[in-house]
Amino acid sequence: MDKCVTCGRELHPERAKKYNYCMSPECQEKNAKGLTMVAVGVNKAAEQYMILDENTKDEIASGKYHDQRRGSFGTTATVTSPVPAQAPAVAPKPRPEPRPAAAPKPTRHPWSQRQQRLALLYNEQGLRPDEIAEKIGLSRYLVTQIILNSRTRGKL
Repeated sequence: MDKCVTCGRELHPERAKKYNYCMSPECQEKNAKGLTMVAVGVNKAAEQYMILDENTKDEIASGKYHDQRRGSFGTTATVTSPVPAQAPAVAPKPRPEPRPAAAPKPTRHPWSQRQQRLALLYNEQGLRPDEIAEKIGLSRYLVTQIILNSRTRGKL
């Protein structure tokens, strides 16, 4: 029968398979060691967490959990394909310079600046879109669009 390394009590046979100390709080505190966890990136959506032991170390070293988005595990090196010996070296074509981005066209709205200012003013006063529409002569839909447009541009 196996005995606890700390207090000398007999260990249960099932406990003795994995541990060499008993379940008393003093022995637990003295002998229990924390486990090292490792996050293994299996795919883009999730990671798998495992206890880092000898088996896990061997599996990681063998490349079982390699990142499929990289050429090899742990590096950002790209894998290059070998070039046939008889192929002549060809210089790559220079890429054309990118054109400067054109200035964005101002958005044309079916309402005037005056209608927009009035709609926003009435909205700040607490009027509903249908009440604002009646006052400034636009449809409820357009008044709602004015308010939403101003919110997305940070004017409200």
